[in-house]
Amino acid sequence: MDKFISTEEDILINVLRNNLKKYSKNNIKSFLTKEMVLVNNKVQTRYDFLVHKTDTIEIRETKIKVSKIKSDLNIIYEDEDIIVINKPYGLLSIATKEEKEYTLYHFVSDYLKSKNKNNKVFIIHRLDKDTSGIVIFAKNQRVKNMFQNNWDSLVKMRKYYAVINGTLDNKEDTIKNYLVENDKSFMVYSTNNKKEGKLSITDYKVLKENKDYSLLDINIRTGRKNQIRVTFKGLGTPIVGDKKYGDGKSPIKRMALHQYKIELIDPRDNKKKVFKTEMPTSFKKLIK
Repeated sequence: MDKFISTEEDILINVLRNNLKKYSKNNIKSFLTKEMVLVNNKVQTRYDFLVHKTDTIEIRETKIKVSKIKSDLNIIYEDEDIIVINKPYGLLSIATKEEKEYTLYHFVSDYLKSKNKNNKVFIIHRLDKDTSGIVIFAKNQRVKNMFQNNWDSLVKMRKYYAVINGTLDNKEDTIKNYLVENDKSFMVYSTNNKKEGKLSITDYKVLKENKDYSLLDINIRTGRKNQIRVTFKGLGTPIVGDKKYGDGKSPIKRMALHQYKIELIDPRDNKKKVFKTEMPTSFKKLIK
């Protein structure tokens, strides 16, 4: 799309606005949100990233085409009250101040409205933008409340596949720690202060490993923000491709975290339901 060499030293958002006059402020923010901005050939999403003189900045095409998501929405399950989607990586679950339309919520809403313009959608839970996997939506407020108000007691299992950097001494273990979120940076970190942090319990099992990476089967017994990412950063083995808690490097061009199974008690009939997806093929490529 656009490419230029910076002639100033400033934070990224200002450099972009000074050099991309044809785009609005919201357009430029969406470029960052959608990982379309490269500084010296490396993706940058932080507004406050410091740009130096002679740095090369490029705006590339978004890596996940909107048209493809709309035409190939991966529906795992659907009935009159809920719809369960296999969310692709790199896509927000719901809107933020910076991004309103490029979200899974928006695409699911479009899909339902294509059937009936009066259809509505309500998100029950969410995944991080760079995490792929199962997201459940309700089609009415009543069912949304039934799930959300009792979510922790209804959910019996939340399982993920992840590829981490390095190897672990213990090939199967349960990690208990206390997590707290920094109010200014929104980063989550571990603390020894039980009163300050929230208990986090993470089970894992190594499925396969090589000299560089380990493929894990993970079950979270608590649903804390960034729980898996922070836990494995704390072990010195961050998730491959994690730009927030790791170095962001990834041979498969994504963060290697995927929620593949949710087992819960459906509050509508009190019966167990299990939703599952396959492991992303790119994860297997890392562990040969």
